[in-house]
Amino acid sequence: MLIARAPTAIPPTDGSMNKMLIPILFAIGTALFWGCYGPTIGNAQAPRINGAPLWSPFKPYVFIGIAYLVIAILGGLAMMGVKGDSFNFSGEHFATVKWGFLAGCLGAFGALCLTTAMMTSKGNALLVMPIVFGGAVSVTALVSVLRLGGHVQISPVLWVGMALTVVGVVIVAMNTPHGHAPTKPATDATESAEPHAAVPVETEDTQAS
Repeated sequence: MLIARAPTAIPPTDGSMNKMLIPILFAIGTALFWGCYGPTIGNAQAPRINGAPLWSPFKPYVFIGIAYLVIAILGGLAMMGVKGDSFNFSGEHFATVKWGFLAGCLGAFGALCLTTAMMTSKGNALLVMPIVFGGAVSVTALVSVLRLGGHVQISPVLWVGMALTVVGVVIVAMNTPHGHAPTKPATDATESAEPHAAVPVETEDTQAS
């Protein structure tokens, strides 16, 4: 008599664990790089001469594009060769051209908006990066909802999470440490006082003489 036995669960192998870890590691790397992007581009903020900035946000943006050109194109082509990928971008491979270019445009416009926000912020730079990352999560969720349409049921917890994201942005921005505003040098006060000290005061003795 044969007795059917229930199949036993096969524990995940090292290969499957690596497949799970690789996306997580690259996601963490993205957060690290983009988290440092805002403070880095903030160093390129233009000094003001007579109230006008010395350069526009487009000047550092040009070199952001050069960095994309060097890393994305040259690095991408090099890694395609390492992976043994074909250099055919037509036919079935045209989706890489269409969606890759569209995603690149979105990334470039996002970098332009972020650069402009960091370069033109006056005391509000601490709000920029929390709004960017908190808003990006909410936008991704909304785009997913619109793409799926009415085929899935949306959990109300999603809207609660979006509200908590806004609260988190405010909390992070209010508690991020930053330096104090530069104080006015003491020479300004002394220079403004010197003209008054130089004016002679007429007394009765001087008038009599």
